[in-house]
Parts: sequence; C-alpha cells; structure tokens
Amino acid sequence: MKQKALYAGSFDPVTNGHLDLIKRAAKLYDNLVVGVITNPSKNPLFTVEERKLLIRKATAHLPNVEVDDFSGLLAEYVNKGGFDVVVRGLRAVNDFEVEMQMAQMNARLYDGRVETVFLMTCPEFSFLSSSMAKEVFMLNGEIGGLVPDPVLEYMIEKFR
Repeated sequence: MKQKALYAGSFDPVTNGHLDLIKRAAKLYDNLVVGVITNPSKNPLFTVEERKLLIRKATAHLPNVEVDDFSGLLAEYVNKGGFDVVVRGLRAVNDFEVEMQMAQMNARLYDGRVETVFLMTCPEFSFLSSSMAKEVFMLNGEIGGLVPDPVLEYMIEKFR
C-alpha cells in the first residue's frame, strides 16, 4: 500500500534541519508533501510563495517530494488531502510535550486512521530553528551550513 505523508511547518525559511527531516521522511514514504502553513499569529520574513520556491529548490533532487501550502487547521488539510501520516520533528524534550499535545488533539479531528510519526532531529541541527537562522542572518552573522545553499543565496540577494 502506498503511503502519503505530510511534513508541515512555517519554514520561514527552510533550514538544513528541516531538509534533513524531509530527506529522511522521503525515504520512508511513497509520497511526501511539504506543507507550508500560513499562521496568522506569525509575522513571516518570506511570503508563502517564496517559502514554497525555496523548499522546491532545496528538494529538487527528491522525486517523491512535492510542496503545497494551506491555512486553517492541520487536521482539515490532512483530511482533505487523504494523508496517511503526519511527520513531525523533535529537537528537544520540550518539543515532545508540545508536539504530543498537538498530535493528540489532531488525532481527535482526523477522519479515519492517520498516524503522527515523530522523527528525532540530527544532533548536528538540534539547536537550529528558522527564527534563530533569521536573527543571526539579519545581524550579519554567518549561517552557511545552517540553511540550504539556494536559501542562503536568496537571502543574500534579497536582504544584503
């Protein structure tokens, strides 16, 4: 049976930590959708279209990965999209508590049997967040190796 998985986030911008999880999830599932969430409580640096473009550039070598965007409840998107699995990344213990609560709430909202699968981040990126990468970059710090090369090139072109 083919399995369709979703890895959702704001990806503002996509980091090498995200990319590591995307690569690993793409090995586990037949089809992986990277879903860019529009979160009204966040003030993103990049538009949804820019984030989708950057993810597509960073994942161009992964044939079973596609990029989409959505707003509203994750469970609504999962139900409409016919997903079997929702992939979530965990960096530290405090991530687990928040992610577990969200997974349990979403489980109540899913139609049918959708599993949430947690993947531990690679230790190399366990400290990394999009917010941290943006802040260091905007303060003229070096973020090479923390974001995919096409993302860094785009950020330099746009902001420097």
